Amino acid sequence: MTENARIFDIYEIDRIIEMAWEDRTPFDAIKFQFGLSQGEVEKLMRKELRHSSFKRWRKRVSSGVGVKHLYKAQPDMSRFKCSRQRAISNNKISKR
Repeated sequence: MTENARIFDIYEIDRIIEMAWEDRTPFDAIKFQFGLSQGEVEKLMRKELRHSSFKRWRKRVSSGVGVKHLYKAQPDMSRFKCSRQRAISNNKISKR
């Protein structure tokens, strides 16, 4: 991680891994929310996942199945969060 890397708690690490596995969540969203670049996410995934799970994730990300980079996204995709989601912090859907 970078020199000014912060230490993430177990819930934040779990959320980063979840976002990294999601096909439609770009690395830009992870960088915006947690300040981790794609390389730093890869290092975290390598550290936290089993070797076989990491290989499966890298293959999936590299294959282009998902939209992990905004430049690959559809032109009409202008946001990277759920429309029902409050501000990106805490990832909570507001009550209806």
